Formats: sequence, C-alpha cells, structure tokens
Amino acid sequence: MWRWDIFCTVVDNYGDIGTCWRLAQQLANEHEADVRLWVDQVQSLARLCPAVSTNADQQHVGRIEICHWHSDFPKVEVADVVIEAFACELPESYIAEMARQTVAPVWINLEYLSAEAWVEGCHRLSSLRTKWPLTKYFFFPGFTPRTGGLLRERDLFDDRAAYDSAAEADFWRSVGVPARSDRELRVSMFCYKNASLPDLLQCWADGHDPVTLLAAPGPAADQIAEWFGKPFLPGTPLRRSSLAAYPLPFLPQSNFDRLLWACDVNFVRGEDSFVRAQWAGRPFVWQIYPQGEEAHLVKLEAFLTRYLKSFEKPAVVRRCWHAWNGGDNIASAWADFIANRGAIERQGKVWASSLDQMSDLANNLVCFVRGV
Repeated sequence: MWRWDIFCTVVDNYGDIGTCWRLAQQLANEHEADVRLWVDQVQSLARLCPAVSTNADQQHVGRIEICHWHSDFPKVEVADVVIEAFACELPESYIAEMARQTVAPVWINLEYLSAEAWVEGCHRLSSLRTKWPLTKYFFFPGFTPRTGGLLRERDLFDDRAAYDSAAEADFWRSVGVPARSDRELRVSMFCYKNASLPDLLQCWADGHDPVTLLAAPGPAADQIAEWFGKPFLPGTPLRRSSLAAYPLPFLPQSNFDRLLWACDVNFVRGEDSFVRAQWAGRPFVWQIYPQGEEAHLVKLEAFLTRYLKSFEKPAVVRRCWHAWNGGDNIASAWADFIANRGAIERQGKVWASSLDQMSDLANNLVCFVRGV
C-alpha cells in the first residue's frame, strides 16, 4: 500500500483545503492509499468536515490521518508520495529526510486549476532541485486528456441521478428553507465581495418572478445583509419585493453538492466550488479569484473559450460572467442569461458529460506515481 503525504497551507479559506480534503478522501476510499494530510489551519478543515477536532495535533477521520502543520515541524517518517499542494513550501527538515531515503519519494507539486493552453505543455514536467538530490514533478489539473483532469468521485453521477424531489425537499428542510412555490427561481450565492452584487439584488427585487436567494456564510451573506440594511437571523429571510434571501449554515462538502443540485442557478467562486458547479450540470456563474493587473481575466476567458466552444449562444454567458467579474451592466447581462437558462443548462450537462469521459485527477495521480 502506498503511503501519501499531502501538504496544504490555507490561503483562500476553503478552496485549497477543500480540494486537498476531497483528494485525500478519494485516494483513501477508492485507491486504498494510506493518506496523511498536513494542514496549517485545521479550523478551516473542520468547517468542511465536522468530525475534525480543532484541538488535536494528530487525529484520524475515517481512513485519513490529519496532522496540524506547525512551524516547528516534528521528525516523521516520510511517505512514498509527497504532494505539495498549490506550491506551498515543504518543511526543510522533511525535504532533508526525503533526500536521505534509499528510494526517494515521488514529489509532486499539485498546481492550481487552469484552462489555459500552456498547461498541457507543463503538465508532468520535472525539476531537479539544486540543494537536494530530488526531483519534483508538476501536476496540473485541467479540462483536457493532456492534463491531470478534475476531482470526481466514482459514484458522483449516480448520487446526483438519485437526488429526487423527496431528497431535495429533505435538504431544504435541513437548512430551514421552505418548499418551492410556482415560478420561483432558486439561486445559490457563494462569492467574494463583489461590486456587482447590489445591482443584481436590485434586479431580482424589481423582477416579476420571485427569486429565493441562498446566501453562503462569509462575504456573500455579509454583503447581502448590508444591502437589505438588516442582519441575517437564522431561519429568517430578508425580503424586498420579489426577492427573499435566506442565510445558509456552513455546509459540509456533501451537502454543498446537494445545494448545487437543488438550485436553478449557482454563483460560485475560486476552484473547488467552481468544479462542483460543473459536475452539478446547472447553469452557473463563476467569480474567479481576483489577481493583480487583471491576470485572472485571461484565465476566465481561457475557460469560457473551452466551455462555450459548442454552445450556440456563447455571448450570453460570456457577457454575464464578465459583468460579474468586474464588468458593468450586470442587470442587463443577467436578463439575457436567465432568458436562455434552458439552453445554458443543456450545454452544462453536455459539458459535464464530456468531462466525465476523461480519467479523474486522483486516478491520474495514482497512474503517474506507478509509472515514475
């Protein structure tokens, strides 16, 4: 049995550790791997998995060993495979121990997800470390067979197909949201602070059809409450004309998937929720993590080019996404987007099905390690 160490420093609250936690679970549950996850902010992981204790330096949850990564790193036995997630810096003492092994571990830098064309050329490239006689490999998730693919659990599509109206009703009851009414649009909102959000809220309030907005904890809920001028109270919606906004509790990953399946449109951010929205097959709007000099817009457009390649109305989606990512006229862009919701949903299902034809990220990592 291979022993894997995954190292994660939390930068974006939940995106980094969310990806690492999904990967750790899939490696353990589907590939019989012995996984140890090192994370510097255990409290972030505990929000995603309530079984995690924030007070333990070392604990087991299911088949995974979780270790609190302190600056004073202990002397430990190195693993057969070492994953440095998102270019975090491994402890110097751990690297030195890696170099002392008779058979060096497979050292992988798991990179951020990107749809840019250059990723294919850099995927699986190696780099010889100058200070230590060790080789590090760069592994890029992506959207083509020439990349590392995306995280996708073996039973994900079956679970989604089994999510019927009764299961959806149970989910809404569990989060304190009433059953649907006629003509109602349900929208989930998970975003960074967004300058376009107030205009979008006004658009929904002024609309003819009712909109139920499910606000994730954090910047989304804070900004929505500020717009209403009232604090969110658990189980109590904020209302203005056609808009009703409900605060959501923090959802573990499995329940977050169910939220995406249950909503008509999903606003997501970062990387982990972005991927899960694609698997949900629902219309979605992505807020990419903002970068200096608007470098993120290049990455946004790279994904849109792939995602909309076979879609008959790409301008409708592209306009809405750019308006949401620092552009203007979000109300007009949203009107076009929602008017074409049926076509966008069909495109999303075709896209998810095409991605499902590729091998997933965890399996690609296992195959790569076996071949090194």
